[in-house]
Amino acid sequence: MKKSIIIILSIVAIAIIGLVVFNRLTKEDDVSQLETEVTQGKFEIIVAVTGELQAENSTQITAPTELRTSRSHRFSQIKIQDLIPEGTVVDSGAYVATLDRSAVTNRIKDMEDDIEIRETALMTTRLDTTMQLGNLRDDIINLNYNMEEAEITLDQSKYESPAVIRQAQISLDKATRAYVQAKKNYKLKVKQAAADMRNAEINLASEKRDYEDIQKIIQKFVIHAPSAGMVIYKKEWGGQKRKVGSMISPWDLTVATLPDLSSMISKTYVNEIDISKIKVGQIVRIGVDAFPEKKYNGSVFEVANIGEQLPNTDAKVFEVLIKLDEVDPILRPAMTTSNQMVTAVHEDVLFIPLEAVQFVDSIPIVYKKNKERQVVILGESNENEVIVEQGLKAGDKLLLSIPDKPEDYKLIGEELIPVFKERERQKKILDEKKKTDGGKNMKNQVKRRPGQRPPGMKAGEMKNVSSEKSSGTTIKVQKK
Repeated sequence: MKKSIIIILSIVAIAIIGLVVFNRLTKEDDVSQLETEVTQGKFEIIVAVTGELQAENSTQITAPTELRTSRSHRFSQIKIQDLIPEGTVVDSGAYVATLDRSAVTNRIKDMEDDIEIRETALMTTRLDTTMQLGNLRDDIINLNYNMEEAEITLDQSKYESPAVIRQAQISLDKATRAYVQAKKNYKLKVKQAAADMRNAEINLASEKRDYEDIQKIIQKFVIHAPSAGMVIYKKEWGGQKRKVGSMISPWDLTVATLPDLSSMISKTYVNEIDISKIKVGQIVRIGVDAFPEKKYNGSVFEVANIGEQLPNTDAKVFEVLIKLDEVDPILRPAMTTSNQMVTAVHEDVLFIPLEAVQFVDSIPIVYKKNKERQVVILGESNENEVIVEQGLKAGDKLLLSIPDKPEDYKLIGEELIPVFKERERQKKILDEKKKTDGGKNMKNQVKRRPGQRPPGMKAGEMKNVSSEKSSGTTIKVQKK
């Protein structure tokens, strides 16, 4: 009894083990034999990039323009002390932000001290002028008395000797000249005093005017919305948004913006490899990450002529603006978008997944389900698929990976190898020419990718080439 139970259990265990091994082998075989087929139809070349929604037009909420235009006051940077939350909907004239007054307040105190100094200087000038002119007037009166005394002396000396008369005449001349000179000096002193007074008054008025100007400026440190809308924080060059604590420069006074949501664009960056494909007016399919179910249409609105390097990256990119054709109230600035820019459309062509293409000694081949290795001529590609110009027909079954024993697959399509090599040669010539002349005169040249037919070569045209070897498999090329 026990022996029969042991036998039964052993048989069951062996059966289970065999079933597990069979299933694993079957799964491995299925994985290694994943298939696809050649598709015929419309093929799109797409450049896919992410972007960020922005309003095409917006109203700037700025700090006082006097921070930049004032001649008498120079401000380096002003801190944002308070700012309402981003996304707040405000009416025209509503409160938005407050700028830090501390730096300006210190300057106002200094100006108040300067005004007091100027007022004291003006008062001192007035007192000094009064005293000086009073003394000069007294001197003139005394000189006038001296002149009269000299005249009396001269009259009394007419009966004296000629020498005494001459001496009296000289004394009168001196007194008269001193009197006349004192009167001239007095007039000059009056003009000088008037100039000093005017200068002191001008300096005081200038200080008071600057003081009034800065008082007007500081009153504008409380910022209000110029129109109704939704407040969106200003984004700086580095990508950070301005918030409480951010600094405002006189050359960039924007604190926040009020975007016009009736016209939206997606701002994105395309790398330098793909930018040559992007043209104004190309159709774009747009998705919004926040609403995956929503799809929008748009078109390329603007393409930058000069590349730039974004922070924390090494690649050069070009700014591209995409305008949405539709208006949707749920869209908001700063939402992330996925943009598919359709750069080219090929009607009724054959194409296959990129995974189906293998390279043997740089020659593109595909493994067909019927145990054949087919040399193919490829055309343009997108992110997932590539056009097949020669070597396949619609409906052909292909493997998506290299089979376990590729040497068992018969090589066909050897006559296409020289076609591929000639295309590679033409492409190399174009690349060298582009490097030497810096891209000049290349506008009329056709940029060919691997798999595109070079000019003057017909499909199936033959050239003598040597044999190729790769991975222990030899691709022999016939000569015709």
